[in-house]
Parts: sequence; structure tokens; C-alpha cells
Amino acid sequence: MKFKVLSALTVVFLFSGMRFLPVPVEELDVCLSQEEKKLFTLLNNYRKSKRLPLIPFSAALTKVAQLHAQDLSDNKPHEKNGCNMHSWSKSTQWSSCCYTADHKQASCMWDKPKELTYYQGNGYEIASSYSHSSGKGTNAEQALKQWKGSPSHHDVILSNGIWKKYPWKAMGIGIYKNYAVVWFGNDEDPNKIIKLCK
Repeated sequence: MKFKVLSALTVVFLFSGMRFLPVPVEELDVCLSQEEKKLFTLLNNYRKSKRLPLIPFSAALTKVAQLHAQDLSDNKPHEKNGCNMHSWSKSTQWSSCCYTADHKQASCMWDKPKELTYYQGNGYEIASSYSHSSGKGTNAEQALKQWKGSPSHHDVILSNGIWKKYPWKAMGIGIYKNYAVVWFGNDEDPNKIIKLCK
């Protein structure tokens, strides 16, 4: 009888303890191309040169970045009247929006990680477009050069100005054809291991 009581108490203890274990995060089939990995490295090296902490890789934000880079290239939601490159096309996978200069649709961008992945924090994006005369798409160096030349994008990368209170803890990268997209987040992503595409 004593044995059964102890067993029952042990089982109760085990099950009650299990409630406090972290909920497993879904596995994402995400990998970086060589050019995306290069952009991730260039951005962190640039921050390091400014004595800023490196930003960890995020599989979730990379999924969002890669989907958006492809959406910008294939569906061109930013070419509608008044829409910019934070816009998203109509899809069964996500909600659409025309992101305008007045930022009235800001939540459309901020909520995309929650909408598309397990990541529960807001996402903040910088995007660029460039086409080489050779017909090749954009590359890591060209994207970073464009962002360095744009004060608002530069501030996001270096957590300056209105972004000073945002100590980035996650970063996702997407490059597709003429588009390069980087997503930043304040919340950590447990999926930090970079997998290179084969």
C-alpha cells in the first residue's frame, strides 16, 4: 500500500513538472543560400565594426523573409498605386496589404511572423531591389550598400534613432532574384542553427 501511494505521488509530481517544460517549437524546413549566408555575415560584421552585438539567426524570421522576397518578385504587390516593398499580395498563406508611406498598415508587417510561423514577437523588415546589367539578381554586397545609403534602413541595422530601444535578438534573411529582405525581431528564436541549402 505504501508503495502504491509513493508511486501515485511520483506520477503526480512527474506530470505536474511536465507542465512547466517549454513547449517544443515546430521544425521549419529552412535553409540559406550561399548569398543569403553572406548577407547574414556581412550585416553582423558591420554591426561588430560599430561595437554592436551580433544578432542571432532566426529560422522563423528567415521563413518570413524568404516568402516575402519571392512574393515581391513573383506578385509585385509593391507596384500597386501607393504601395511600398513592405506590401504583401493576396494569398491563401497570408493576409494581403498595401503598405503605404503613412504606416497605417504597419501591423500587416509586424504580425507576419505570428501569421506564418511559431514566432510570437513582432517582425520589422528592410527590403531592397536591384538588377544587375548582366541580368543577374541582387547580391549581398549590393543590398547592404543600398541600406547603408538609406538613413532609415541604416538606423534599423544599427539600432539607431527610433530603433535605439530595439536590441535585436533575431534576424532572418531572404534573397530571391532582384529582391533582398531582412527581418529583425526583439524576441529570441530557439531555432538558431543555420542550415545551408544543398
